[in-house]
Amino acid sequence: MASATPQGANLLYGLRKSKKFTQGWGAQLPVAYKKFWDEWKNQQPAAVHYVPKNGMFQREDLTGLVTPIQNVPLPLIDPPESHEGIWGGEAIVKGFQKRTPYKRRVPHFWVPVLKRSVVHSQVLNEYMAVTVTDRTLDQIHDNHGFDHYLLKTPACDLRSMLAIKLKKKILVDLLAGCPKLAAEPEKQQAAIKEFSCYLSQYTPEEIDWYGLSYVEAVLKIKNQVESQADKRPHKVIFRQKLIEQLKEAGIREAQGTADELKTVDDSSASSWLSKLAFKPKNCHSGRK
Repeated sequence: MASATPQGANLLYGLRKSKKFTQGWGAQLPVAYKKFWDEWKNQQPAAVHYVPKNGMFQREDLTGLVTPIQNVPLPLIDPPESHEGIWGGEAIVKGFQKRTPYKRRVPHFWVPVLKRSVVHSQVLNEYMAVTVTDRTLDQIHDNHGFDHYLLKTPACDLRSMLAIKLKKKILVDLLAGCPKLAAEPEKQQAAIKEFSCYLSQYTPEEIDWYGLSYVEAVLKIKNQVESQADKRPHKVIFRQKLIEQLKEAGIREAQGTADELKTVDDSSASSWLSKLAFKPKNCHSGRK
């Protein structure tokens, strides 16, 4: 029997609602990161390993049987190596293969053909040697450049953390005015004019949160909350609150300072002690 996959469990028991953004630190993540998460995890990626069919029904030419069209995406496997390169949306396909008609089917993995190539980013002004596939190179050529390919392609189709991180870096440099091209003003202005149209799709806050994994986003919001928190000792905070409450009540002892309680002078202290002190009766000791 075939091993269960996450996609199969979802189809069997229905799509289970994620609790990442409803409890814990995930509930405090901003809307800007949730927009990136929807683009990365919830948006339907483009069909790469199968050819989708249009319409709702199809008729077989030989038998004339009418069947509904079901474009079910194939379950894909993203190994750690896929995030170290740019595979152009390809991944490993797990399935079965019947190599001869008289033998049982056997498990098989279809792995994309990888190659080492050099890509150039105009905004970053860098040449990078990365692991790519033929589809990656075709997508770069169809989009007229590496920068256009990354900026036009959503995160769900990039599928690679390296490509997503490079896309964020390009957006950050575009927002800053392409500082890597400051030595060549003509190329800098040309790059800003050519790629600035992509900035209209994002706000500065969305660019700041773009390309972060869930763990990185949680650590970032945690650091922000802790940096904004009041790190003074609790006794100082409670004393300040007490002073404010005494000021509102109009007590004279609290009107002198805002940092600490006004010390009671020696005269008042002596008067209070004289009232509370125990006065024994005079006893005359003697023998009768």
